[in-house]
Amino acid sequence: MYENVEDRFESMEYYMRELAYQQMKTEMSVQALSKEMKDFKNEMKDFKNEMGEFKNEMGGFKNEVKQEHKRMNKQWGELANKMGSLVEDIIAPAVRPVFEKYFNCQISDFSVNRRKKIGELKGEFDIIAISDRYAFVVEVKSRPKKEYLYEFIDNLEKFKKLFPEYIDKNIIPVFGSLRFDDDLIELAIQEKIYLLAYREWEYMDILNFEQIHN
Repeated sequence: MYENVEDRFESMEYYMRELAYQQMKTEMSVQALSKEMKDFKNEMKDFKNEMGEFKNEMGGFKNEVKQEHKRMNKQWGELANKMGSLVEDIIAPAVRPVFEKYFNCQISDFSVNRRKKIGELKGEFDIIAISDRYAFVVEVKSRPKKEYLYEFIDNLEKFKKLFPEYIDKNIIPVFGSLRFDDDLIELAIQEKIYLLAYREWEYMDILNFEQIHN
């Protein structure tokens, strides 16, 4: 108990001053925290902007790499055309992975520039690839034309006679080149000839698989 009223007022004044001091400290802490949060928010905003710029730069770099890849593929294809090595340098390396992917098979026998003669009958085939179910016959032309496609169809009959050991397999005719015009693609679809070429100069692919294989 306080001895008198004066002591009681002095004690209350002390507690009031202490309460005001603690309140002031709390307000200062809140202000400091608010400033820190604001600074942090600004830093995060700057970081987000920097990441956005970085993402844009990486997107531009990715597009540049993609365009360069296309350009190199086109130049490599044109060089192979000039050197007469289109089959060996461009088409042949793509045959195994592309055919195994699309036809869900494993190529067990593969030959390039295959020649065969039986009596008076003889033939030459750019690429022959054999799996357990399929016999892929690939004709390659640097400048494909409609007449070449029809010649290839006739050559397929010769293939059946020259290679009777594959008669029990599904014979898959494939016409290969660097690129094909739209009208030739439509003709190949009608004749059920698969076309192997660059897809937008990015990678070798079968251009009309879905239209034929259904």
